[in-house]
Amino acid sequence: MTEGSISTGSDAAGIDYTGKVVVVTGGTKGIGRVITERFLEWGAQVMTCGRSEPETLPSAGGRTAGFLAADLRDPDQAYAVVDAAVEQYGNLHLVVNNAGGAPPAEAATASPRFSESIVRLNLLAPLHVAQRAHQQFLELRTDDDPGVIVNIASVSATRPSPGTAAYGAAKAGLLSLTQSLAVEWAPRTRVVGIVAGLILTEQAHLHYGDDAAVARVAETVPAGRLGTPEDLAQACRWLGSPYASYVSGSAIWLHGGGERPAFLDAAD
Repeated sequence: MTEGSISTGSDAAGIDYTGKVVVVTGGTKGIGRVITERFLEWGAQVMTCGRSEPETLPSAGGRTAGFLAADLRDPDQAYAVVDAAVEQYGNLHLVVNNAGGAPPAEAATASPRFSESIVRLNLLAPLHVAQRAHQQFLELRTDDDPGVIVNIASVSATRPSPGTAAYGAAKAGLLSLTQSLAVEWAPRTRVVGIVAGLILTEQAHLHYGDDAAVARVAETVPAGRLGTPEDLAQACRWLGSPYASYVSGSAIWLHGGGERPAFLDAAD
């Protein structure tokens, strides 16, 4: 397969990452681990990171992800993750800015240190990673076969986010950043986003409660279920492929139809 070409073989999705090099931040657990494993299955060499090395690294397709311990809030450590992928695998095609998140905290009592840490993790860390990726793309990619950066944001960026106000504000900034970088860095680097809705992970109980509460929350989604890490992985797969070559500076909504407006239930 030639650089940037699309598979038309037995793969139902028709998107092959064989020979591609992918960085997935925060790829040792949760959503990030699933994304990492899927790209390994799809043929890619994957570099990931976390603050500490897990007992087992993501593996699939006969490959194991490379790993670098890093706190992405530190610019030098963020740069090092991108550089490690290039040093180990000799190329770079796609970066998925997945690392992020925030525990619930009331805005009235959250400490300045806590709020600053949340903004650094969810906005500044993706910027640091993206800057280094773009620098590498200038050397490794071409205008006809650009590098791709996928920034994973949240519906918290687009509506009130009580209990996670700093997180929602940071993710809103990430969507704005996606638009600006796409303009500044075109055509060598394509920058896109994902507005993720309610995703079912092993930490869902922290936000929604017990299994019964999670089921009630799922019933509020038009699709009738919460999203899954697999949904996010497949979105990253498409966005990073030539099928999405004209998608840049925008974000796709991955939320199962969104949330039912509260006034409808009040009116009923």
